[in-house]
Amino acid sequence: MDHLTSNGLLNSHQSAYCKHHSSKTALLYIHDHLISAVGSQKVSCLCLLDLSAALDTTDHDILITRLSSWFGIHGSVLSWFKSYLSSRCFRVKCETDLSSWYTSSCGVPQGSVLGPLLFVMYTTPLSTLISSCTLNHHLYADDTQLFLPFLPTNLDSSIDHLHNALDRISSWKTANLLTLNSSKTEFLLIGLSKQLTKINNSSLPPLTLLETSASYLMNTSLFLTRSHLICLQVLLLSYP
Repeated sequence: MDHLTSNGLLNSHQSAYCKHHSSKTALLYIHDHLISAVGSQKVSCLCLLDLSAALDTTDHDILITRLSSWFGIHGSVLSWFKSYLSSRCFRVKCETDLSSWYTSSCGVPQGSVLGPLLFVMYTTPLSTLISSCTLNHHLYADDTQLFLPFLPTNLDSSIDHLHNALDRISSWKTANLLTLNSSKTEFLLIGLSKQLTKINNSSLPPLTLLETSASYLMNTSLFLTRSHLICLQVLLLSYP
C-alpha cells in the first residue's frame, strides 16, 4: 500500500478499500456534481452500473500483467503475488454432499485484506477509459456511476454520447472477463422540475418528480443500506 500511495498509483475515482475513503465520500462526490449541475439549470444523466460476481471473475493472468504494467510491481514481489493467487482450490457442499476439488484460475480471495485491493487495481484502467469518453464518474468497489450534465435541449446528443461510452465500457469489461448485471443497472435523469419538464422524448419512460430539498438530501442520504446508490434513486429533486 505504501508503494501505491507514495507513487500516486491509487485510482482517485475509487472510494472502496482506500484509506480516508468510504461510501460516504463517494456519495458526497456525486452529490456535489449533481447539485452543481442543478445550479447551472442543467439536467444530469446518471447511469448506475453493477457487475455480476465481480471478485469471482477477476482473471489471474490479466491481473498479474496489470500489476506489472500499471503499478510497477516486478521481480520477487510479482512472483509472490503469482504464488498468492495460484493453486487455490475449492469445492461445494450441499447438505452432506461434497463436490470434487476444483482449481480456480480466476477470482480474488474474499474476506481477505488483499483481495479487494487487488480487485480495485484490476479495474483501475476502467477510469482511464471513462475519462477518455469525457464523462464524469466515480467507482465504489464493483459499482460504477456515470454522470453527464446537459441542457434539456441537448438530450438526444447527450444520450448518444452516453450510449457510445457504454458500448466502450461494455467492451472493456467483456475483454476483462467482467459481466454487467443488467437487473441492477439503473438510468436516471436528475434536475429541477422545471428543467425536467422541458424534456420531451417519447422513448423515455415517464419521469416521476420527487419534491425534495437539497438540504434534506444532504442530511439523510448518508444513512446507507446495500450501497450508496440506493439513496440516489430518489434524487429526482427540486429546490424548495
